[in-house]
Amino acid sequence: MNIIQTHPVKDLGYNFIEHKFIPKGKDEYYLRNIQNRSKIRYRALSTAEIDTLVHNRNTSDDWNKILVADPFNANLVRNCKFFGLVRIGSLQPVYQEFHNLRMAVGLYNSTIISCDFGNNICIDNVNYLSHYIIADNVMIANVNELAATSTSKFGNGIIKEGEPENARTWVEVCNENGARKIIPFNGMLPGDAYMWSKYRDDKELLDKFKELTEKRFDKQRGYYGKIGERTVIKNCSIIKDVWIGSDAYLKGANKLKNLTINSDPERRSQIGEGCEMVNGIVGYGCRIFYGVKAVRFVMSSHSQLKYGARLINSYLGNNSTISCCEVLNSLIFPSHEQHHNNSFLCASLVMGQSNIAAGATIGSNHNSRSPDGEIVAGRGFWPGLCVSLKHNSKFASFTILAKGDFPAELNIPIPFSLVSNDVSNDRLLVMPGYWFMYNMYALARNAWKYVDRDKRTEKIQHIEYDYLAPDTINEMFASIALLESLKPDAKDTAVINGWENTNRQTVILKVKKSIELFRELIRYYGIMEIFRHAKTNKFSSFDELKKTLSAKIQRSDWLNIGGQLIQKT
Repeated sequence: MNIIQTHPVKDLGYNFIEHKFIPKGKDEYYLRNIQNRSKIRYRALSTAEIDTLVHNRNTSDDWNKILVADPFNANLVRNCKFFGLVRIGSLQPVYQEFHNLRMAVGLYNSTIISCDFGNNICIDNVNYLSHYIIADNVMIANVNELAATSTSKFGNGIIKEGEPENARTWVEVCNENGARKIIPFNGMLPGDAYMWSKYRDDKELLDKFKELTEKRFDKQRGYYGKIGERTVIKNCSIIKDVWIGSDAYLKGANKLKNLTINSDPERRSQIGEGCEMVNGIVGYGCRIFYGVKAVRFVMSSHSQLKYGARLINSYLGNNSTISCCEVLNSLIFPSHEQHHNNSFLCASLVMGQSNIAAGATIGSNHNSRSPDGEIVAGRGFWPGLCVSLKHNSKFASFTILAKGDFPAELNIPIPFSLVSNDVSNDRLLVMPGYWFMYNMYALARNAWKYVDRDKRTEKIQHIEYDYLAPDTINEMFASIALLESLKPDAKDTAVINGWENTNRQTVILKVKKSIELFRELIRYYGIMEIFRHAKTNKFSSFDELKKTLSAKIQRSDWLNIGGQLIQKT
């Protein structure tokens, strides 16, 4: 049975915060007054203005609770119902235009409960507008519900005073059983998400992450929703508990609930037709269009969801695009591309600069009934058409998989490899160094392409885009040692065990050639780094350069932390 409570109509628009949660000496507007930073000076209505408002078919439970700013034209408010304290900025007889949407300044045909408005806003046909602070020059037309509740969290994984722990939103990345779940928060970097999900055996570290997150936000109840300057919202159904930055554009969305939508004049975010998004963070400059479904998610800046994409329990890194496909329980580092209707990514850690082809089902096939499998793919991961992979699998950097249904778990430790399922001979083929032998152009192109497409204005994390970097160089060193332990035949092939969880052969191709190639690349990388060092510091002599180089020859272990390479120590 639906429980519908009945209250006196005189209370509508009041008691937003339960009395027991209001600090001593404060009223229910104390947080609202802190949030409203417009510096607009409001005044009470004159008798003539009230008469004009009533004549224009407006109603209010208490006209003394309607405050306005000068200049105020009462004829620009028509057919509205006001409840509670409503403060309206100056209204002038002009109209605003955005993308051929033309709206007269003013408030029209709307029910408005306890809201603050900036100057020259355009509100028309908002059926239910409750507890929002709306900045200057905002345009809102044809919205069924635009409301905030007293326990609004705006997508952040926090709980308010008096709420139970199970009210907290978690994002269950990398694993379907929630064993790597993280608490989303506005401003969360890919590195934050990685460290939180990775080091699960360190309880003290996990507790500190949770503590740091909670310190970013206030537990007090009573924060209003906010809409920043020049934001345009039209033809949307439900917008509830959503914080929206300036210059955003929302059109035709079905449901937006418990979100932060970051946007500003230089990094405008847009959400389009048919989208449904719940419990998430949308970064600056994001584009979300055409039937997207996103639940329990974080989208970093300048990422895109399009054409019916589904993003659930996942983190999507900067400058990434997902369209037409389904992504579940995944942590994706920056510069990820996945464009095809029938591709599927589940329970995976994908470390950036990746491309998922059509028909690829990554992590969809479990080898047990338990949802505890994971895929870990180094940066540059490229599964080809109709690739099917099973949990648990692990891939070194810049692994490309040829079309095929791989029947068992894989562990490919050598970077830049082509992996093929040789069905006719019932064996797995691995060609180390494939990219350098047959597709060097693609590596070179991608290195500058990702830099060129990095639209971040605040590059808080230094994302490594070069295919030769400390992580891949270390992988090459390890690969040389591994390949040198093999005994290739006359065709330069060798058989190895432990790379596939089956009894069939794994054949390594071009063993000696790969060793020679990796050595050459390591030398090339070292020389280029010395050149960069010399160019940066502008040494006057070779002796001056030598003094800056360590006499002790050593290599450090490096980790890919959200796209940024950091020494393990």
